[in-house]
Amino acid sequence: MTLAGCRELLADARRRGAALAAFNVITLEHAQAVAAGAARVGAPAVLQLSQNAVAHHGGRLAPLAAALRAVAAEAPTALALHLDHLDEGPLGRALLRAAPEAGFGSVMFDGSRLPAAENVAATAATVRFGREHGLLVEAELGRIGGKPGDAHRPGVRTDPVEAAEFVRATGVDALAVAVGSSHAMTERDARLDHRLIARLRGSVAVPLVLHGSSGVPDDELRRAIGAGMTKVNIGTALNIALTAAVRKRLTADTALVDPRPYLTEGREAMTATVARLLTVLGQAPPAAGSATAARP
Repeated sequence: MTLAGCRELLADARRRGAALAAFNVITLEHAQAVAAGAARVGAPAVLQLSQNAVAHHGGRLAPLAAALRAVAAEAPTALALHLDHLDEGPLGRALLRAAPEAGFGSVMFDGSRLPAAENVAATAATVRFGREHGLLVEAELGRIGGKPGDAHRPGVRTDPVEAAEFVRATGVDALAVAVGSSHAMTERDARLDHRLIARLRGSVAVPLVLHGSSGVPDDELRRAIGAGMTKVNIGTALNIALTAAVRKRLTADTALVDPRPYLTEGREAMTATVARLLTVLGQAPPAAGSATAARP
């Protein structure tokens, strides 16, 4: 299937009252698992590549982009390519410039650590580039963070009035908001501020994005979608599934040196995680008789 556009997938998810799932990929197995999980339940998804992942692979986007395009082209369901958490540094700027030719239809610029005026200016400049090159641009307002307690410190959550002004001033196409989740959570015990999500939904017209979703329980994710979330980013959940499967196999077979057996098991574990989360997010019907199907 040809590459899908994130803009079109977001609009479709919003129309159906679902959330578009964007999965962060690090290895080829991650990308294959996203494609396989989406195919298993007949759902669209986003292959999301972060600036950190590109840096891990030597800072070279072209080989990674070629692999992701190939995975998406062979997938039976719609997959979009997205560059995540680009900053204002040299690598972030280089990745932004390379994104259109590399096949990415959307980018996320993260200026959340900048002073407010600088965040607005840098985000607006990214949006102008996006308009000129057909890119959807997502930005972040508030501090989602990635350290314990970050998401709950006073002043870090996104203010609806400030969100409306930020969207107006920058022209951004989607907005990641701080509502109680945090990046890199390994326990699924986050509690979101659903009232704040609803207020944000009422204050801005653009789709809202939930980062740090791996630490959010299923019922909380469903409530967040009902309150107004349209895109949900998932990364750590795949890494947990991969690492657990690999660790189990290597513990059971200490003489194993061929990576193919344990990577195959890790990929299948990620595939199952992708399929389950797509169902939770409303992108696929739950299996008849399942616990998920029994919930309202």
